[in-house]
Amino acid sequence: MASGQIASRGVTSGSEFSFSPLARFNRYRRQRIPFFPRPELPHDWRWVVAGVGKTLITVGLLMFAFVGYQLWGTGIQTAQAQNRLEREFDQKLAATTTTSSPVIDTTTTIPGASPPDTTVPAPTTGPIAPASDPVLNGDAIAILRIPRIGVDWRVVEGVRVADLKDGPGHFRETVMPGQLGNSAIAGHRTTQGHPFRDLDRLAAGDLIEITTLVGTYTYAVTGSMVVKPSDYSLVIPTVDPSTATLALVTCDPAYTARNRLIVQAVLVADASSQVYAPPPNTQLPDTEATLPGEVIDTTTTIAVTDSAVAPPTTDIGPAVITPDVPDDAFSEGWFSDSAAFPHALAWGALLATVGFGSYFAGRAARRLYVCFLVGVLPFTVVLYFFFENVNRLLPPSL
Repeated sequence: MASGQIASRGVTSGSEFSFSPLARFNRYRRQRIPFFPRPELPHDWRWVVAGVGKTLITVGLLMFAFVGYQLWGTGIQTAQAQNRLEREFDQKLAATTTTSSPVIDTTTTIPGASPPDTTVPAPTTGPIAPASDPVLNGDAIAILRIPRIGVDWRVVEGVRVADLKDGPGHFRETVMPGQLGNSAIAGHRTTQGHPFRDLDRLAAGDLIEITTLVGTYTYAVTGSMVVKPSDYSLVIPTVDPSTATLALVTCDPAYTARNRLIVQAVLVADASSQVYAPPPNTQLPDTEATLPGEVIDTTTTIAVTDSAVAPPTTDIGPAVITPDVPDDAFSEGWFSDSAAFPHALAWGALLATVGFGSYFAGRAARRLYVCFLVGVLPFTVVLYFFFENVNRLLPPSL
């Protein structure tokens, strides 16, 4: 049969019917209709279903992107804050001069008591912590290192949402690390760089090192416990003011905020700098003097200087005094930061503008790839800031 007859029957030779991937791709390119010149679908039920499907796919992709932002994107801001805190703390450490503090008298003699056994020990022993400038929320106060799980973070003062975005935060209600009493530090386990992600791997005997402006202190882990969010603060206040202890707090289990994991440790004196007693103005409330539920005498005597009449008394009724306990660092709920609403809406509007702008740019060029070339970079940047403000509306409990 002649070759012309073969061609007339629709049979060709060469690579036309080759099954190689390149040949199939070339056939697809010749048959494919470009994206923008395609005819519009009729606006019937199929058009509606297609629109709903595209919308759901877009929302799903944005949700996956938001999960990725929470797991890794929040760490970008935290890493920048840690670099800033490292510089600030190093400057403070370089400017700190060592001063000797006098040892305080640890006994108090009861007035009017003659026997020698009427002296009572003070609640703390050792020199009082050196005076320093007031520490504000967000200031760098220490370096926290845990070799067992590879932790090396700068600790800030305070456990507000804004504080914990920069790194682990120290509870203002507790003593400073290196002071007698219980010092408590909280940190995220999933977001914001997850400084306490592997806190559950610590076991008894593992060492925790904290460097402050007055020295370096080593603590040994004694145990851990998991408590409810409403109960964890009960184990943070000082129990024994004559011993330096440490508590690290985070959420449990990972990726949830159902419970609180608390790792407890005690100071290793031989491997630590001088331990100090807390300054008087930073002492925790004396919870032993008035227990919860006890009634104190609130009778007030009014002094009368211009009359011989006996001074009257005013009874304002019994008052119940409860000890101060730290707030839950992760207890804020949905939409707690109402100031984030206008920011989230503004960034959302800008995100939609970038998306539609890149679409119309590609449509004008009649090339789909132009949409991606024009819009990928600005869309990603705006999306990051949009997620950052949406995240402010969510519970900061991870």
